[in-house]
Amino acid sequence: MITVHGLKNCDSCRKARRWLDARGSAHDFVDVRESTPDSAMLARWLDAVGADALINRRSTTWRGLDDATRGEILDDPAKQLIAHPTLIKRPVLETATAVTVGFDADRWAALID
Repeated sequence: MITVHGLKNCDSCRKARRWLDARGSAHDFVDVRESTPDSAMLARWLDAVGADALINRRSTTWRGLDDATRGEILDDPAKQLIAHPTLIKRPVLETATAVTVGFDADRWAALID
């Protein structure tokens, strides 16, 4: 099963979901604001892609944080991303065997096919 984690109003997430629908790929969508990933899920994502790929440092949320909070997030991303789920770069595609961040049709096709 394919699960896409993101935000309902995110253009990249909507584009990714339309792409999956057009391919006929069944998937679940989880809004990270409504259903924040738990620490085990975040740890799995961090192991798969790393903090640099998972933390969205270009987001308004990141820019609005003070340096101390940014440091805390970088020191313990699994714990801090629970408190700040909008800092998760999106969409996150999760399958039974892989995790990837950001929509890239070629990369997603390779993982799904």
